[in-house]
Amino acid sequence: MYLVTAVCTERKPWFGDFAQARCCVHALREVEDMASTLCFVIMPDHMHWLLQLNDGDLSTVMQKVKASTTRRIGCLRGSSCRIWQRGFHDRALRREEDLQSVARYIAANPLRAGLVRNLGDYPHWDAIWL
Repeated sequence: MYLVTAVCTERKPWFGDFAQARCCVHALREVEDMASTLCFVIMPDHMHWLLQLNDGDLSTVMQKVKASTTRRIGCLRGSSCRIWQRGFHDRALRREEDLQSVARYIAANPLRAGLVRNLGDYPHWDAIWL
């Protein structure tokens, strides 16, 4: 299991746009055969994803998510664009770590950033425990 953070190039808030944020959510769903999503939040300029690998390696999964997000946003905009910074930050989690606490921390990002007062008002997150 991994906690992954990927950041938009130049911290540009690509995902401040609802449709573009949903492109990233759809990209996460596209790799469900390779990685099970435990929790995610799409912030305006980055994403956090708690996942369990099913098949393949983390770098390949992230390459697919980033490429799909970029392709989808390019189609929306009608032009090519560079969405992501190179690479990503990952932290491998031990089985005994409290995954629900990690998920709560991830999901609370919009609250800490002052984007919403109630997490239920933020549309770009999900967790398997809810």
